[in-house]
Amino acid sequence: MTDNTDKRKVVVIGAGPVGALAALYAAVRGDDVEVYELRGDLRDPSTTPLNFTKSINLALSERGINSMRHAGVPFLVDDILKETIPMHARMIHGRSKLGELYQDSQEYDVHGRSIHAVDRAGLNKRLLDALEAMPNVTFFFNHKLTGADFNRNTAWFEHRAHAPKTDHAQNPTQPSASPAEHERNPEKEVHFDLLIGADGAHSAARYHLMKFARVNYQQEYIDTLWCEFHIAPLAADASFAISPYHLHIWPGTSFMFIAIPSLDRSFTCTLFAPSATFAALSVSPETSLPPFFDEHFPGLCPDLIATPELVAQFTANPHLPLINIKCTPYHYGSSVVIVGDAAHAMVPFYGQGMNAGLEDVRVLFDFLDAHGVYPSQAGSSPPSSQHSFSTDTDSAISTPPAMPSPSISSIPSQPTSKIDPSSNLAAALAAYTAYRTPDAHTINDLALHNYLEMRSSVTSPLYLFRKHVEEFLYKYFPRLGWSTQYSRVSFGNQRYSAVKERSEWQGTLLRGVVLGVGLVAGVGAVGVGLRRRETIWDGVRGAVGRMVRNGR
Repeated sequence: MTDNTDKRKVVVIGAGPVGALAALYAAVRGDDVEVYELRGDLRDPSTTPLNFTKSINLALSERGINSMRHAGVPFLVDDILKETIPMHARMIHGRSKLGELYQDSQEYDVHGRSIHAVDRAGLNKRLLDALEAMPNVTFFFNHKLTGADFNRNTAWFEHRAHAPKTDHAQNPTQPSASPAEHERNPEKEVHFDLLIGADGAHSAARYHLMKFARVNYQQEYIDTLWCEFHIAPLAADASFAISPYHLHIWPGTSFMFIAIPSLDRSFTCTLFAPSATFAALSVSPETSLPPFFDEHFPGLCPDLIATPELVAQFTANPHLPLINIKCTPYHYGSSVVIVGDAAHAMVPFYGQGMNAGLEDVRVLFDFLDAHGVYPSQAGSSPPSSQHSFSTDTDSAISTPPAMPSPSISSIPSQPTSKIDPSSNLAAALAAYTAYRTPDAHTINDLALHNYLEMRSSVTSPLYLFRKHVEEFLYKYFPRLGWSTQYSRVSFGNQRYSAVKERSEWQGTLLRGVVLGVGLVAGVGAVGVGLRRRETIWDGVRGAVGRMVRNGR
């Protein structure tokens, strides 16, 4: 611990959006912050992009926006949102049984709220620019974390001025490393008070954490690969080729194609398919790819992507895997904590990977503040250990009473008068791990499940029925506190575990109502009198009412 307990040295590993936001939170609180990034300056166009793709568009939603809003940097959120495109709905593309192309718009939210398409590089630049303007922040690009002793709060870094592009074996443009590139550079020893690991799914910080903490770790590669494609603006007037206010989906049962708008009026697109499908298409893409797209993704080729360009993009762009990672704890003592993909990498099908990582930062610093780690923030309350249903951004919608979490006890704040600041820090990190783990595991599971929904359920009559019923109740009977799971995840700040619990409760209730209606209809069919039917129906309505009132 530094002599001045009000000012710590915080080392952040990773300068992506999550690491940059963590550095901002610490810097605003007065810490001396050092940011170490394996790659070069991410604002430099020559720096190797993430996963070696030309561009990455992400979905920014309420959780991420709210977390940046609380960073304490004026106009940060406003400046970022100016460079996004609001997407109000999904646009489902397909071909009818009569062979006609159709588009079906499915709104995300009955109150008109939208998620935002954002360029990852642009978002990253805004955050790094805000950091660079702060006098207590120092960047160290091209620095690789090579070792750490979390008992002595010491880390070692290797400066790699010309790091080879070896992050992924499937990168098709990976150059051969020269003998000089294999030589080990001198290491730099760095002492710190707190190290925050935000260096992605293949985290070096997590690797070294696992040497000290007894980390339960689970890693899964799902049998799906992805490949990036590009829909160019219309040649005639450089306008969008399709609606820019939708996330476009071509569902294909076991595979899927999506398109997200970009500020340059193009679309960044992704093909998701089993590895066997990619292998089959790769044998002879010139002959196999066009009919495959015509059958499963009608209207794409050649209407939006010319056939030669489709084949060229499939051949040139890497076919990358999708990983799902769960682990716990996220910390060790008072010296290290991991956030974002380093703690819980997830598949991209809920659009929550970055948003959950940004929310990690806000929740982490809420606990640090509440435990008196930062005296200027003393007296803040930690996030409630109960499941709150009153955090929706639409204040006109009332909600039922909170339901307590079955697995997490209350987490009290530490006294604001610190006897041992490092003890406060250790308590805050332990409380953060206990609170955040079930939420991170939940959104990982929801993201996996949402792949099934996006690639097939969006056209299912049962899915559409439940969606319409829940949206009807949400819009016209707000006092019931009803909402779709997607709205709770994307447009609110409720705990992910609470969202899942509430959604399961709504599903159980809906199934009960459907069963009750079926029972009434069955009784009527066998000739039971009107009075008897009314009695049964009254009973069903009474049961539903009691469940709603009791918040079960």
